[in-house]
Amino acid sequence: MIPISGTNIKDFEEIIPQTKTYKLNLLEGKINDYIDGIDAIKQAVFKILETARYQYLIYDFSYGSELNGLIGKDSDYIEMELRRRIRDALTTDDRIINVTDFVFSYEGESMSVRFIVISVEGSFESEVMVNV
Repeated sequence: MIPISGTNIKDFEEIIPQTKTYKLNLLEGKINDYIDGIDAIKQAVFKILETARYQYLIYDFSYGSELNGLIGKDSDYIEMELRRRIRDALTTDDRIINVTDFVFSYEGESMSVRFIVISVEGSFESEVMVNV
């Protein structure tokens, strides 16, 4: 859209991304209902982190995460790289403002990563398991 001369920037309104989506029931493998708000963003975080980037033609290259490929690396490098990769994966969603407060804990050959997601609907804690 080309602005009309004399139009003031205040005449435009901000468009807030919609959050209403299908509710996935992972236990039954069904779509049961719709969800909205912070629950929809929590589901989006789960889906983004569980989808390997570049692996599925249905998604463009900005969707998904790159949490693999860190096996055998130094623990300081793994933690730094996971912070970057998780933040990069999640902030491609316009509803997610930032990802902070990472906490790492090792469990055998896996690592649990807990973090806070700051979104337009509010903040919440999330977690992902990674093989290291």
